[in-house]
Amino acid sequence: MSMTLSQILALVGELGDSLGDETPRERFRRFLKDNAKDVGQLRDYIQECLSKSGTQYNRALQDLANCIGRFLEFEVVFGRYQGVQGQLGFDGHWNSPKDFHIVAEIKTTDVYAIKTATLIGYVDGLISEKKISSWANALGLYIVGRPDAELKQLENAVIAEKRTDQLRVISIESLLSLAELKSKYDLSHQEILEILRPSGPKIDPVVDLIAGLVAEPQDPAPPGPKHQPVATVNEATPPPASEPPPDGNAAFWLTPVKSWEEETAEECIEKLVGQGHYYAFGQRTAGRKHMKAGDRIGFYATTKGVVAHATILSAPQKKPRPDGSTSEDYPWVCSLKDARLYLNEPVAVDANLRMQLDAFKERDPEQGWAWFVQATRKVSPHDFKLLTRR
Repeated sequence: MSMTLSQILALVGELGDSLGDETPRERFRRFLKDNAKDVGQLRDYIQECLSKSGTQYNRALQDLANCIGRFLEFEVVFGRYQGVQGQLGFDGHWNSPKDFHIVAEIKTTDVYAIKTATLIGYVDGLISEKKISSWANALGLYIVGRPDAELKQLENAVIAEKRTDQLRVISIESLLSLAELKSKYDLSHQEILEILRPSGPKIDPVVDLIAGLVAEPQDPAPPGPKHQPVATVNEATPPPASEPPPDGNAAFWLTPVKSWEEETAEECIEKLVGQGHYYAFGQRTAGRKHMKAGDRIGFYATTKGVVAHATILSAPQKKPRPDGSTSEDYPWVCSLKDARLYLNEPVAVDANLRMQLDAFKERDPEQGWAWFVQATRKVSPHDFKLLTRR
């Protein structure tokens, strides 16, 4: 059975900047190097990190984010947890075999204001020490664990200071997804650099990468029930509402909800599912056309776990929301009933749970599992019960 992050940290001890091969810091980093052989394991540890608070977990997150750099084929130099006078305080220095450098600043949250001058100073310092040749071969990268409203201020600061060629921002969730894409689609390190570094004048490399990924075989859409017609010529015409069918005809769905600058995933779920008794989907949401009244749906808060479930009262329709508002990005609205929220007690999709799920019977639950929670998907009744504690 896999060890949890809390168990590992309890064994290695309190993480700090003390020097020595047998310090807690070095034991933890050595454990990750020797045992975290798949991005899926890092995702488990990071999910646990973000669900807890405290200095120990903040420092563990810094090391885990640096480990993602290794999966992207960078040579990683781990930084200090806490800055001291006279030493560069970067969180990580990722050295590419293509003679490109990423200097990482890793933040659990953006609750505190971030000064771009600090990261700029780290890169300038590494250039002065001849560890980086010039800014032409370097990038400062902010890696954010829990994006919140302050993230927009950081983006605005980068733009206002005209640092878009020197600084970039990425959530740790997106960085994990990039590492899993590299593994699944065998992306080259050069292709990873094309994504991370500021785009040059030629767009072809990024377009070629997207075209290659789209060409890969995709999972087929789940079949709709035989008695239900699928789609119409005019998709904007709302289908008539219907009463829920018997449980035997119900399908079971899991849909991901991400945190944004304006609100967290939990806040979104509480507002829409808990208070509004509805949910809204995008035009290209997988499986949307096959959802029907009576189906059950679970809501996965990204990096946290399943935090709510409900019964679909009406199939998704292109119509205004209950408050009269509309959204170009999420125009398909379905009514819900019997919503249950457990925002503070999420069902984490960890390795132990994955071992019990039907969806992983033909897969290694220890390997990359973002595919399971990155898009809306149909799940078995057995899996739905486990995911929602029913």
